[in-house]
Amino acid sequence: MSGALGTDTAVEPHERSDPAFPPQTGAPLPGRLIVPPPSADRFATSTAPGEPWTDDPYTQALRAGRGPLYLRRLGPRAHGEAELIPLEVERWCAAPDAADTDVLGRCAGPVLDVGCGPGRLVAALSSRGVTALGVDVSPAAVARTRHHGGTALRRSVFDRLPGEGRWGTVLLMDGNVGIGGDPSALLARLHDVVRPGGRLLAEAADDDVDQRLTVRVEDAHGHHGRPFPWARVGATALLRAADTAGWVLTGRWRADSRSFVELHRAT
Repeated sequence: MSGALGTDTAVEPHERSDPAFPPQTGAPLPGRLIVPPPSADRFATSTAPGEPWTDDPYTQALRAGRGPLYLRRLGPRAHGEAELIPLEVERWCAAPDAADTDVLGRCAGPVLDVGCGPGRLVAALSSRGVTALGVDVSPAAVARTRHHGGTALRRSVFDRLPGEGRWGTVLLMDGNVGIGGDPSALLARLHDVVRPGGRLLAEAADDDVDQRLTVRVEDAHGHHGRPFPWARVGATALLRAADTAGWVLTGRWRADSRSFVELHRAT
């Protein structure tokens, strides 16, 4: 899920061995809840909030393979907007579902999965013999991806990436179009990462929204990390940002109440 925070991340020694593509095998490995709103004294005795996606409840959720986990909106909200945005940790930690499998069938290698999370898509592509790399700022996400047979680097999408300009497909799934809080900047960055004629497969929010948010990751007990910028965009807003960044729409579909677009970089 996570992909960029605007902070430097360490480059592990094995990541420097091949500036184009890392080895396919990767590195050796190691009921319904109601969440109450925070009160003024609720976190008075807690430690300082940790780095988003790195030292917050997301790490514990990935290790456990389950939530509940949320993004909590901070600041003013429009009428009717939910304060908590559920994160689908269980789905991300499971095997690819039918909607995921449809997306995987559209991939042309090599594939870069931005904000790969626990790595279900990277591992599935690798099992098909497709060269695939996940990038994520979360150490727990990278570790879980490698554990399941995928290759992953701890890296922000806005940092230098292996094989820039040579990727056949970039994946932007599970709400990751919100990375950095500026979809136009993110899509412009990915336009430089993919090769001419390459494609971007992106998942949009299911509702027709175009929101710039400040959020934090929070669990059912109110434990949370530091705030960070995020965005939620439906297909219409995503396509506006894509057009500005120079992408060409070549496909649009829905599956299992999820919305997807396929974009190509002109040759």
